[in-house]
Amino acid sequence: MTNAEPEPQENGEEELNKAIEELKDVLHEETSGISGEAGSFASNPELVMSIPVEVQIVLGSAEMPVSQLMALKKGSTVSLNRRVGEPVEIVVNGRRIARGEITLVEDDPSRFGVKLTEIAGRASAQ
Repeated sequence: MTNAEPEPQENGEEELNKAIEELKDVLHEETSGISGEAGSFASNPELVMSIPVEVQIVLGSAEMPVSQLMALKKGSTVSLNRRVGEPVEIVVNGRRIARGEITLVEDDPSRFGVKLTEIAGRASAQ
């Protein structure tokens, strides 16, 4: 694998396309019955906001031959292409949207999260 943006997963992309088509159908049905209004989209933004998306935090990747993959067992370590301290990538439906750093969750130190340090298309704002 390379450091390029992850390829969209075919299954995830199909699910997203299906959700978009369903949304278009719902919006079309709702707006066709409304006269004199701007449409249900403007008056019902929760419809769009409730669409589920898949969020992934990518720590890194590794490339290895199948023989090495098949030799992995419990306790094996896979070296990733990133170093400690390098930013992780936040990927939504196969597209990188941000970068961040691993951090402990304030109200639950047994869990970790990601603090956003850069949003795609914008310079780092701190």
